[in-house]
Amino acid sequence: MPDVKGAVLAVGSELLLGDVINSNAAYLGHQLAAAGVEVVASAAVGDDLERLVTALRHHLVEADVVVLSGGLGPTVDDLTRNAVAHAFDLPLDRVPALEDGLRAKFAAYGATMPEAILVQADVPRGAEVLDNPVGTAPGLWLAVGDRVVIALPGPPHELRAASETVWPRLSARTGRAVTTRQVLVSGLGESAVAELVEAAVALPDGVALSYLAGGAVVRVRFTTSRDPSLLEPLVQSADRVLGKHVWGHDRQTLDDIVHEALAAAGQTVAVAESLTGGLLAAALSRRPGSSATFRGSAVVYATDLKRTLAGVPAQVLAGHGAVSAQTAAALATGARERLGSDWGVAVTGVAGPTEQEGHPVGTVHLAVAGPDSAPVVRSLRLPGDRDHVRTLSVTAALDLLRRQLT
Repeated sequence: MPDVKGAVLAVGSELLLGDVINSNAAYLGHQLAAAGVEVVASAAVGDDLERLVTALRHHLVEADVVVLSGGLGPTVDDLTRNAVAHAFDLPLDRVPALEDGLRAKFAAYGATMPEAILVQADVPRGAEVLDNPVGTAPGLWLAVGDRVVIALPGPPHELRAASETVWPRLSARTGRAVTTRQVLVSGLGESAVAELVEAAVALPDGVALSYLAGGAVVRVRFTTSRDPSLLEPLVQSADRVLGKHVWGHDRQTLDDIVHEALAAAGQTVAVAESLTGGLLAAALSRRPGSSATFRGSAVVYATDLKRTLAGVPAQVLAGHGAVSAQTAAALATGARERLGSDWGVAVTGVAGPTEQEGHPVGTVHLAVAGPDSAPVVRSLRLPGDRDHVRTLSVTAALDLLRRQLT
């Protein structure tokens, strides 16, 4: 079967101006590749009908499948359905079932429906409607000869919901769905991971190896469009050579691993955090059901609160300062004791933009206090700006807890 090529076209001037980050492009590229579609282009175009029509026609020259995201709403700058109709000289037909559905959704919420909303019931003639169970703008699937145009709503949660039926259809069309396995690693840089993996793993024909680094995590990715059973031995080999640095696989997250380990032991965790300002607590409370294993957090940003709320002894703060391994250890112990948990985790440091207590930006001290031993402390110098240092600190703290639990 010949290769099926795809293109992603994101619609919206806000994407070009940088007001909104185009997270949809990454998701769509991943899903297309998993369905066996070779993504050859990904672009963004503003809210201009003529440019949008031109871009759509251009991408259809080299791509068999073009997926558009955004521009399906009810306002004057939502032009995707009109662009699809113009590109192929199709009229827009009002679909009674869609109109009825829109009226029913507003009635269910007891809200008055603006008449402008009904433009979302207009569909280019010949297009199939893709149900959007979490919004008002349906998606569209239009066959154009041997090519396909797919239009999806822009809000990420709506795009994912409306595209659920798309990927199986594309997999059937390509006949070569791609299988991907990931080994998730922390505590090693990308180049060090690559050196270890490539010395230990021999790739069979038809399997690709790649690496994706970000947020203090390295993803080792094995991909094939052939026999999926080729991948498991490679994953096991990577696990062996990377050892304790492997914390999960595929779509697992570090907080998943931590909660599962805590639940298995019948234990709980609490947090005292300074420079992360609640981000660590947010990560630990992200997962549904996390209240079974996460007790809570004390955000002790000010130095005096480290003493009054988290119980750090005054002499520790006076002798070592708020940014120190000793304070991190005392914060972890205080979180455990004052919040009534089995484990305590602490983060203190300097996120920037300027140094603190003579410590440079990126200085971070983490600690984990458990039920059976003295606190374990890890001191780091993390790169990047304020947001990056805070993000990396959360990952490093979760990983330190994970290592003690497992």
